[in-house]
Amino acid sequence: MMNQKEEGIKVNSYRTESMTDNYHREEMTAQDSGKEGSGKTENSGEEVFRKRVLLAGVDCGASEAEFEYSMKELENLARAALMEPVGVITQKMDSIHKSLYIGTGKVKEVQQAILELEVDVVLFDDTLTPSQLRNLQKELGRPILDRTALILDIFEVRAKTREAKLQVESAKMKYLLPRLAGMHEALTRQGGTSGSMSSRGAGEKKLELDRRRIEKRIVELNRELAGISKERRVQRQKRQKSGIPLVALAGYTNAGKSTIMNALMDFCGNDEEKKVLEKDMLFATLDTTVRRIHAGKGREFLLSDTVGFIHKLPHGLVKAFRSTLEEVENADLILHVVDASNPAHKEQAELTTQLLSQLDTADIPMITVYNKADLCEDVTIYPRVSLDEKVYICAREKSSVELLMKTILEQIYREDVRTRFLIPYENGDVVSYLMEHARMISCSYEEQGTRMTVECKRADWEKYARFAETVNV
Repeated sequence: MMNQKEEGIKVNSYRTESMTDNYHREEMTAQDSGKEGSGKTENSGEEVFRKRVLLAGVDCGASEAEFEYSMKELENLARAALMEPVGVITQKMDSIHKSLYIGTGKVKEVQQAILELEVDVVLFDDTLTPSQLRNLQKELGRPILDRTALILDIFEVRAKTREAKLQVESAKMKYLLPRLAGMHEALTRQGGTSGSMSSRGAGEKKLELDRRRIEKRIVELNRELAGISKERRVQRQKRQKSGIPLVALAGYTNAGKSTIMNALMDFCGNDEEKKVLEKDMLFATLDTTVRRIHAGKGREFLLSDTVGFIHKLPHGLVKAFRSTLEEVENADLILHVVDASNPAHKEQAELTTQLLSQLDTADIPMITVYNKADLCEDVTIYPRVSLDEKVYICAREKSSVELLMKTILEQIYREDVRTRFLIPYENGDVVSYLMEHARMISCSYEEQGTRMTVECKRADWEKYARFAETVNV
């Protein structure tokens, strides 16, 4: 069994760190902040090596293409955590081995690969049970990670805001709690019979103390997140009162949501400093970002970029990020972004649709945006809107962004009313309001007052109906 330092589990100050944290945190953080991965930490000068990782997965009946994609995605996750995949071992089984995940014969194959390939870490494609984790660590003599633990570690490094950090820590604590027993070096056997803590060995006492600390921390995190969720609801209510439409970006990780957000801001002349990080990497951004997009002619909307989805996304993370995903539930329009160039884009789109169906989004209009059309052999013409209202674009090309903007505006302003007002001069505040919040078609100054032909929200038309001369002119 590994010692505590090798396992990297700490329950100090109510915080846990797993193996990828200890091995890669400095280098991952440096890479995320735009620094070169020099192999040394800036502060200590200690050399940080890329850990050599062996990937392992079990195919329990998925199609060959689906299983291959799942393993390829696991490889990309490992690279996102700055690990170096050096080998892949797979096995077809009717069901997962209850105690070892893989079969006993395959365990020997992994043991041999560890020696031949000088493997530092073994990474499994599914979530391991606590007993599987303990047994594999004992059999393989190397640190063990599963897909969930790896995703949690990546999320922890990439989270920037206080809310995202708390959400990830909450999910990580809940994942760690049932797995504590396999993560301590030398649990001595429980002495005596049963009952009080005094009858337990030193390791058993430490395990119990760690469990209590984690449970206490989970309660604290839930309390803090509830407070932040309340603040977020207040912010949403203020936005809703402003009447500005909310457009939410949703989709698989690395589909290009952040690129689209930046492209729309560029198109409308937003400040460079308001741009979000865009990178060809899984989970490059986690924090929900909301930006105001001024489309001109009195039209504007709020654009929200939410966390990306992924195959086998840990349930704890979906639950932890529930308050963040509520941005999607409160949207007036959802842009479902799909990476058209990915061979598995249909499966990714289906997964996103499935996860969105778990939220309260059934009545929200949705536009499916096939991004990266320039890299897709099946798409010969773009930008374009297909007959089934799918939008094919390349977010890095101006003509595509222009088409996407036009499509968004047509959808969110579809209920606008085109009308002509004659507003007496003593009601100059109404003229000022409409100039700011409506799309001006024409304006003239008559003897009776200001005559304006505008496209405005139905609510504004109803509010100022007494000045209306005609509708849909």
